Amino acid sequence: MEAVFWGAFGLVLYVYAGYPLVLAMWARMATRQRQSRGDHVPPVSVVMAARNEAARLPGRIENLLALDYPFDLLEIIVVSDGSTDQTARVVAPYTAAAAQPRPGAAPCVRLIETGPHGKAAALNTGVAAARHETILFADARQRFAPDAVRELVANFADPAVGAVSGELVLDCEAGASPSSASDGVEAYWRYEKWLRAQESAIDSMLGATGAIYAMRRACWRPLPEGTILDDVLAPMRAVLAGWRVVFEPRARAFDEIAPDVAAESRRKRRTLAGNYQVLALEPSLLVPGRNRVWLQYVSHKLGRLAVPWALLVLLVAGMMLAMSSTLYLVFAAIQLAFYGLAGYGAFLEHRSNRRARSSMRRAGRKAVNA
Repeated sequence: MEAVFWGAFGLVLYVYAGYPLVLAMWARMATRQRQSRGDHVPPVSVVMAARNEAARLPGRIENLLALDYPFDLLEIIVVSDGSTDQTARVVAPYTAAAAQPRPGAAPCVRLIETGPHGKAAALNTGVAAARHETILFADARQRFAPDAVRELVANFADPAVGAVSGELVLDCEAGASPSSASDGVEAYWRYEKWLRAQESAIDSMLGATGAIYAMRRACWRPLPEGTILDDVLAPMRAVLAGWRVVFEPRARAFDEIAPDVAAESRRKRRTLAGNYQVLALEPSLLVPGRNRVWLQYVSHKLGRLAVPWALLVLLVAGMMLAMSSTLYLVFAAIQLAFYGLAGYGAFLEHRSNRRARSSMRRAGRKAVNA
């Protein structure tokens, strides 16, 4: 039982401390460099899947139209995935303007309406309709920095690069008022981006940032319907095909942190399920000779999947060993206290949110009665 305890402890320690140390030393020794970026400005098709995003789409399209990128080299494709709101109406002014091109006019904006088949199917539709060889994926919620696309696609001057991920900057990083879910999220997100930068310097990232990433059309393979993490599956398929997937911190997108702990928890569960699904869809990722970033993938992605189980083993083994040694008793007590505090914090968060919603409902009723 002691061997089981220390094996689980060693796994957790390696994933969150040992692997980053290995990466830091490996990246310092890495000699692989990207070729000169030059002034590489290829034609770009922006593909954006949206379902019931009518409230966000005008601002998002305006943000894309304001990019520091040649208008005649930019195409914007909005794929409405079974929207039941006013998506078609709010996008219509932009598609109408694009239908009458003139010097200095806005880029081509196209709306494609499909049934509610999911984001993966919508992305497949958008890529199939795209006119250009460089495909940039974006979401309706985030915003790009003016030079984001220029910085992102300049990396394709290197013929070995098949996909590029930009950097997602959360509002808590930019000094905005934090939400209730911001405690610890900023530090974790900075840590995660540091890992991605080191992996990129060595060879390739293990996925991309879904809010801002670009691929060569030659790298793209249609996604299975129901794919949860397109921004992991598509880039990892590119790696398996021999391309590099690199990180470009100068290409920035901006987003807000999850509004509360519950929303952040849902996001984490979705990511967890998506990583299991990627393994089921691409089992060759587990084969060292097939996946040239196998060590990084096992340490970063699979290690994260294994940590919750290792923590459970630590708790059970620690409690079983607690009667034989004070050391194991302390370990078990610390874990139980940590989980208890986390549960209490979640309870307080839930109660606070419930009270806030009740107050809003009462205020709404008063306004209606007035």
